[in-house]
Amino acid sequence: MGWVAQAALDSRLEAIVRRDRRVVAASLGAVIALAWIYLWLAAGSMNSMQVAAMPDMPDMPDMPMPGTAPDLSLVSLLLTFLMWTVMMIGMMLPSAAPTILLYAVMVRKNGARGTVLPGAWVFVSGYLAAWTGFSLVAALLQVALEAATLLTPMMVSASRGLSAAILLAAGIYQWLPIKDACLRKCQAPVQFFVARWRAGAAGAFRMGVESGLYCLGCCGVLMLLLFVAGVMNLLWVAVIAGFVLLEKLLPAGRIVSRAAGLVLIVAGVALLVRP
Repeated sequence: MGWVAQAALDSRLEAIVRRDRRVVAASLGAVIALAWIYLWLAAGSMNSMQVAAMPDMPDMPDMPMPGTAPDLSLVSLLLTFLMWTVMMIGMMLPSAAPTILLYAVMVRKNGARGTVLPGAWVFVSGYLAAWTGFSLVAALLQVALEAATLLTPMMVSASRGLSAAILLAAGIYQWLPIKDACLRKCQAPVQFFVARWRAGAAGAFRMGVESGLYCLGCCGVLMLLLFVAGVMNLLWVAVIAGFVLLEKLLPAGRIVSRAAGLVLIVAGVALLVRP
């Protein structure tokens, strides 16, 4: 009757794994929801300040105001960095969820066999560390663009040339071999863990960082489109996040990626030649 006991043990383990997956998924969902709530409140606050600053002016396109200088203080930089960090959490965690959930399953199943693996939060911390580094670069870039008056007060590109360059760069990147390589890693978490496995807490964190870097290589250039659509334009933030999710999860993700690249290239060229 040993097989009966083994079957019962396997059934109990599967039930625990399913429960753990639900817990991890719920935790990720809560973090993502909090990130989007923060972005919604921040966008609303920014819009309110813009209206209060120009209460008597008629509706007009956002333009840099003559004689006004951007806030280049350390506090401003830190707030910009925080905004980008929270935005990347809200945008990237949904598409990373399959990899994170797979790692959580491995933690539980190895624990049942007597092998203790670091918790999923260690892997997630490494993943977010990679995107936190990107957020710092994006914040510094935003401050530089503001200093050069290339962004409007609503954090939208004020330069047709800048907008076209970003569109063309993002579109061309969708066709490059490095995009293909990174997208394949993001689409195949099982192969990623087989090839990149590291033991211990430091190893789990490093795997998280490497997973984040592959996602960064896959999607980082797309995030620069926010300078064209509006850094705090939540509709476009959601559109880009949704595209990243589809690109990684759909079997035809590579086709979707290249099609989007063509659209971006056409948009960039059209912006350049428009009278």
